[in-house]
Parts: sequence; structure tokens; C-alpha cells
Amino acid sequence: MPRPSLAPIAAALPETVPFTGPEAIVRRSGIKLRARIGANENPFGPAPSVIAAMSAAARESWHYGDPENHDLREAIAAHLGIAPANVMPGEGVDAILGMAVRLFAGPGSTVVTSLGGYPTFNYHIAGYGAVMHTVPYVEDREDIDALARAARETGAAMVYLANPDNPMGTWWDADSVERFIAAVPDTTMIVLDEAYGEFAPAGTLPAFDPDRANLLRMRTFSKAYGLAGARVGYVLGEAANISAFNRIRNHFGISNVAQAAAIAALADSAHLEGSLAAVRASLEDTAAIARRHGLAPLPTATNFLAVDCGRDGAYAQAILDGLAQRGVFVRKPVVAGLNRCIRISAGTEADRALLDQALGEVLAGLE
Repeated sequence: MPRPSLAPIAAALPETVPFTGPEAIVRRSGIKLRARIGANENPFGPAPSVIAAMSAAARESWHYGDPENHDLREAIAAHLGIAPANVMPGEGVDAILGMAVRLFAGPGSTVVTSLGGYPTFNYHIAGYGAVMHTVPYVEDREDIDALARAARETGAAMVYLANPDNPMGTWWDADSVERFIAAVPDTTMIVLDEAYGEFAPAGTLPAFDPDRANLLRMRTFSKAYGLAGARVGYVLGEAANISAFNRIRNHFGISNVAQAAAIAALADSAHLEGSLAAVRASLEDTAAIARRHGLAPLPTATNFLAVDCGRDGAYAQAILDGLAQRGVFVRKPVVAGLNRCIRISAGTEADRALLDQALGEVLAGLE
């Protein structure tokens, strides 16, 4: 029987979800989740002031959130000391990345990224019909010189760099990032994903340049502010590029509850500092657990640790599977070379106790 056809780009794509969520693992395995430390969430959560703001806004959920996100744009701009015209909120960095690809990478154009880098960006590259060109990591870091060189050699429409990086947690200092930006052609749009920027050491994030026409910087409330479920992120850039997002964005994408949450989060700097300290303490303890079991945690500028399991990808996968069988959810990189690691998010004291016990049991069974 005749039926409507999918558009050509969509027809050529597999049906996929870039990440396997812990909920899917529980549904598939039937094993109760005991420690959720694989999705780079912040278990210390939003501030009480944020929860109060969300609760108050929930009473107004009968109406749409402001489609211009006016108050949120103003709050972000004031927080960063820049103009509102240089800020555009969106429903999380994932959605903003998709909009950026749609705006700046037409079907058949080349987009440069790192082999093993953030998979949702790759998902959007494919979804809008662009061609992905990848550059390998070097010593567990994105190779900024090779990324810039590939952008020049391929005439790329876009090039992507996450700093700090996911999935390895590594980072470049601001001077190195500035060198990378200067080496990319003016006609190539740079996507600088700074989702983990609040966790990074001082001197990691370059100063904001409102006149740089080929740079978009992505940030989020999901990580440091503990609002992953609210879906609020934002992009910073030159005013004309930011305005271009109005051509394609979902104008009702951020609910009134999420807008209120983000505004309140920016206002509660004391909670943010406490949350960052709690994450640092958690990761220090997690690193000690890994070392105690003979594994090697990598330095990190994020809210997670990449932990070198000391062998190959199959061995790391066996550790991940063994933890999952004990209700401990972690993830791992998938690309050869990086896949010797597992990736463990910051967790509560109870999470870390479960990790310690489960990791010991799993490794004993693999000897």
C-alpha cells in the first residue's frame, strides 16, 4: 500500500539514540539501579532556592514560557558581563548543537571533529546531511593543531572542540585554545563546547570576544548547577550569529519552570561554590578508590573521571558490564585507544561505597 516517503537524508539514517541511558539498562536487565554515576550528572543537585523557584513557576505551567527567554538572556548576560545580544538560551547544549549544525553546515559540507568525541554532535552532523571528518586524540586530549589543520585542508563549514573534553576529562589552557581559534579559517564556524567550564582550573576558558564572527561557545546548566533534567543551555557568540538562531529555534523550547530555575541558579553563587567543592571531593575519593584497586585515574577538569583500566577495550568493557550487573551504572569511550578507560561521574558517599565494593568484586572475578 502506498505511504509517504521519508526525506532522503532521514531515509538514509539508522534509528538510534546516541547514549544508552541507565533507564534502558534497567529495563533490559531487570537489575535495580543502585549507583547512577555514568551520565556526568551532578548528584548534589540544584540549590534549595532553585527548587523553590521551580515550585513557584510550576503553578504557572498553564501558560507557555516566554518565547524570547528575555529574563533568562538578561540574567546570563549580567552574570558574564556581556550584552544580551551575545546570548541565546536553548533546551540544553544538545539542542543548541543541532541548531548550530543546521545553521552553518549544509548537506554535503564537511564538519571536523575528534574521533571519539561527543557523539550527539556527530548525530546532528548526520541528521542534517553534512559529512564528518575526524581527527584522532593524542595522549588522551583532542588534538587542537590537527583539528585546525583539518579545517583548513577540507574547507570545513564547522569544526568542533570540547574544552574541557568529554569523554576523557582533559583540557587545554586558554592560550592554547586561542592559538587553535586563530589557526582556523575565518570561513569555518568553530563550535567550542564549554559544558564543563565551571569545573575547569583558572585559565582554561578564553576571554569572550563579541566581535569574533566564526566562534560559537556552548554552555549549560546541566552540570555545575545540577539541572540536567530541566534542559537549559546557552550559546555565546557574535550578535549577528546569535540572532540567526531566531530563524530556526524552538521558541517554546524552554518551559517557564526551566527558565525560572536557571535564573535562580545564577543568583545563588554560594550554592554553586559548594557544589563545585562537593564534586571535587567526590572525584578525589573516586580516584583513591580506583588506585586502591590498581586502576589509574586521569587528571580531570570536569565532574567525572576517566579511569585507565590498564589493558584493552575488551577488559574495560568487562569491568563496565560487571559493574552494571551489580547495579552500578558507568560508561566508557568506544574508540580504540580511549576505550581502555571507563568513565565515572561524581557520586554521593553512598554511590562511592557501592562503587568500591562492586569494583573489588568485578576485578577479583576477572583475575
